[in-house]
Amino acid sequence: MAANFAANSRYVFTGTRTWTAPDGSEIAYLDRRFLPHPEALAGVATHTVAAGDRLDTIAAAALGDPELSWRVADANRATNPRDVTAVPGTVLCIALAEGIPGVPHV
Repeated sequence: MAANFAANSRYVFTGTRTWTAPDGSEIAYLDRRFLPHPEALAGVATHTVAAGDRLDTIAAAALGDPELSWRVADANRATNPRDVTAVPGTVLCIALAEGIPGVPHV
C-alpha cells in the first residue's frame, strides 16, 4: 500500500510498511523519516531571523510555498521547528530537499 502525499510534503518519498495484527487484519503505517544531514543538502539562500519571524513565512518568501517550512527546519537541524526562529539574528540556511542535486552548504 502506497501513501499519497502532496509533492511538497516531507513524506512524499517515505515508504510504508504493513503490520499484521493478532486478528489477522493488516495495518499500514509510514516508515520512519530520519532528518537528513544538513551538510549534504543543496543550499539556495540564507535568512537572518528577525523578531516575529515564522517558519512558514520564511519558507513562503524563500521557496515560494509556506508548506515547505520543513526544508528550512531540516537544513538547520531543527527537531522542534519553533527553535529555528527563537533567536533573532540567527542566520538560517534555506536548502533544497534531500536528493535534489545542487551545491552542498557548510
